[in-house]
Amino acid sequence: MNDPLFSPWKLGHLALKNRILMPAMHLNMADDYQVTDKLCAFYAARAKGGAGLIGVGYASIDLLAAHIGHIGAHDDSHIPGLTRLAETIHVGGAKTFVQLNHAGRYNHSMLTDGLQPVAPSAVPSRLTGETPRELSDNEIEELISAFAAAAQRVAAAGFDAVEILAGTGYIISEFLSPLTNKRQDRWGGSLENRMRFGLEVIKAVKQECNLPLLVRINGNDFMPGGIGRETLQQFASELEKAGVDGLSINVGWHEAQMPQIVTKVPRGAFAYLARNIRQQVSIPVIAGHRINDPDTARELIGQGWCDAVAMGRALIADPELPNKAAGGNEQQLVHCVACGQGCFDALFKFQQVECLCNPRAGHEDEEISPASTSQMVLVVGGGAGGMSAALSAARQGHRVILCEKSTRLGGQLDLAGAPPGREEFSVLAQDLAHQIAAAAIETRLETSVDVELLQQIQPDRVILATGGKPLAPAIPGSDLPHVVQAWDLLQQKATAGKRVVVIGGGAVGIESALLLAEEATLPAETLKFLLVHRAEDPEELYRLATQSNREICIVEMINKLGRNFGKTTRWTMLQDLERYAVQSRTKVKVTRITPEGVLLESEEGEELLPADTVVLAIGTRAENPLQSICEELNIPCTTIGDARKPAMVFDAVHQGHKAGQEVA
Repeated sequence: MNDPLFSPWKLGHLALKNRILMPAMHLNMADDYQVTDKLCAFYAARAKGGAGLIGVGYASIDLLAAHIGHIGAHDDSHIPGLTRLAETIHVGGAKTFVQLNHAGRYNHSMLTDGLQPVAPSAVPSRLTGETPRELSDNEIEELISAFAAAAQRVAAAGFDAVEILAGTGYIISEFLSPLTNKRQDRWGGSLENRMRFGLEVIKAVKQECNLPLLVRINGNDFMPGGIGRETLQQFASELEKAGVDGLSINVGWHEAQMPQIVTKVPRGAFAYLARNIRQQVSIPVIAGHRINDPDTARELIGQGWCDAVAMGRALIADPELPNKAAGGNEQQLVHCVACGQGCFDALFKFQQVECLCNPRAGHEDEEISPASTSQMVLVVGGGAGGMSAALSAARQGHRVILCEKSTRLGGQLDLAGAPPGREEFSVLAQDLAHQIAAAAIETRLETSVDVELLQQIQPDRVILATGGKPLAPAIPGSDLPHVVQAWDLLQQKATAGKRVVVIGGGAVGIESALLLAEEATLPAETLKFLLVHRAEDPEELYRLATQSNREICIVEMINKLGRNFGKTTRWTMLQDLERYAVQSRTKVKVTRITPEGVLLESEEGEELLPADTVVLAIGTRAENPLQSICEELNIPCTTIGDARKPAMVFDAVHQGHKAGQEVA
């Protein structure tokens, strides 16, 4: 049977070998706008991995369009680096395009040597907290010319196509939206006028550059009072009339209060927006956002929702995804879990992109040489860190034995995957386990490592990934029968009553509270049944889907919740707490747990918070009984993850990878 994912297609006159596109993503790997070895190595891996079309960028069109961590296209001095990048991708077997963009009001003066950002109108940006300067008519014409000039440089560098970013809240969508365009001249007011800037950019690029032209637009901006589906479908039709060869459908602005990229977003959730636009145009339409597996992609293409799929972070997590899918080796895929920890969170810290699932991401330029001598490596612990260490050591050419005391590999990944909307972490556990099996690593389950086993195996090196255990607080009453550990709750080893107090407002506490809240709401299958049959008003269905019959309160000593979530995840989790009516008390101390509830001490004094169940989520302590034993036996050992110090899954995976690499 023909695989729709690997059928050829065309973007304008550009012939493409498959329907997997890697969209342009900011990686923060450029140096003063110049292409670097690191950037080339990153894209070389994705080209060799089998993607049909790879986008790079976005690239700047002038000095206010981006910042120095972006790829530059605003000056001829950038052409040699762009040429090298295009050649690198071509050598790997992929076609490639550059995305051009201007950030508008989303740029920040601290990134532009103090220059004030510009926009259609002087509307403050919630993203940066700054107010941009309104562009003059002459400056708008100059911007249009700058887009065209940058496109000429892209063509001169040997790229196969060019893309214009016309969504996400950047300058073209700022002109399009009445929220950010308050002008009364030919660039503002009516929809026709607000579309003018974007369409003039397209016309100018088409006139000066003969490459196929792709435009990335929103299917919905999800901004109250902004531009919704209908207007954007009309804009898509006008773009086709202007000569665009294809449309890549994005979703939301950076300011939108709609989760777009986090793990709770179902796979392919926003593809309906691509389908809506595809029904309005005759040019190819590309769907994106949370398409991280070939089956979802095949289904969308096969059912006519889109002509191709944009798989961005999926190809960060596994550059070989296209080759594995084409070769019938999908069991070896490493799926993106949409955690944002290595990609989006890194950008907020002005760091280069990395990946929780793929510790090689962002480090492709660092050579890995096989070990000169094969050693016997014992990895103790089959969680994320232990599996990462075992795989890394095996790839170095070492003999590896992986011991796990439980009945399955995965460790705390299964805990992380227990709350609603976090299931992708359990998928990662399965992915790593499949890779362990394929690497023929000897795995011993239900095996506790002790002195006797160490003496029997006689490893040359031990990597300790024994993880951690939940902290047992020194709170009077914490041993009462209605007190449970959050880990037991997440593993379904414990249940909760109607009134629940969760002690601890970190990630585990919030996830536990949301698990309990959602348990007592209308399940998704029932919700769809009632909706399709119009059994209830949509508002009543919303209430049933979000209103729990539990009373849940999180108590936390410091003044904020979710301190150990990444920036891209935290706001969505706090949003869910509000949606499910989970209460919280911060800056309070738990002094005692009683049969009736929890005694709190705050600036207002002492009070009793009634509870049928008290959930402890106050942290993790390292569990590492073997390090001293290894030292006594003179066996070199490395400790990683929670066994060394309570940390994130990202840290465990990367520490494990490094530990395996460093076995000499």
